[in-house]
Amino acid sequence: MVQHSQTRDARAEPQWRFAWRVPARAPWSGVIHRGETLRIIDLFGSQAVDTLFYAASARGERYCAQTTVRTQRNIYVRRGTVLMSNEDRPMLTVIADTLNDHDTSAGCCSKESNSVRYGAETRHQHACRENFLSELSRYDMGKADMVSNLNFFMRVPVLADGSFAIVDGLSRPGTYIDLRAEMDVICVLSNCPQMNNPCNAYNPTPIEVKIATVPTSP
Repeated sequence: MVQHSQTRDARAEPQWRFAWRVPARAPWSGVIHRGETLRIIDLFGSQAVDTLFYAASARGERYCAQTTVRTQRNIYVRRGTVLMSNEDRPMLTVIADTLNDHDTSAGCCSKESNSVRYGAETRHQHACRENFLSELSRYDMGKADMVSNLNFFMRVPVLADGSFAIVDGLSRPGTYIDLRAEMDVICVLSNCPQMNNPCNAYNPTPIEVKIATVPTSP
């Protein structure tokens, strides 16, 4: 009986069809098919991962932070959160999460915002907006297609006055989040290059993305 149980558990393990180590400060994009699982791993801890999702079949349908927050009545993304589209349809569901605290309010960094927040001397620094635009161009999309993004592993508490702050992250080496695709989606992410606030512990590091097919039935 013990041997039978071990065989069944082994078959239930995800079958990874893709794995890629995303360098520090770099973008990545790929298609996740309905029923597949996307895993994003913070390899070294305290690394923000800015992320956008688009319906693969109709790119005008894309992730909507406002609908996601309204539907789940929570401003943070956690296990059980359903990421909603601007068409009020489920795009992905968080099925596993070893951090349980991700932002979808603070947006992404840009050369312009860096110069305003941290001084004109930072304007030359690479930013998530540029990463997004680089990857979106692969799918014939551009500035008009950018929307409010997710910030996985980024800690953004809301203060007593209603404002929010970007503070030291809580993720540790190996922290990950698993998202099951509820439709075919394009994932576009930026391994955040920010060096001027603690979202990356002032030291951007690599991450890993993996895609699993539907687990083999027992």
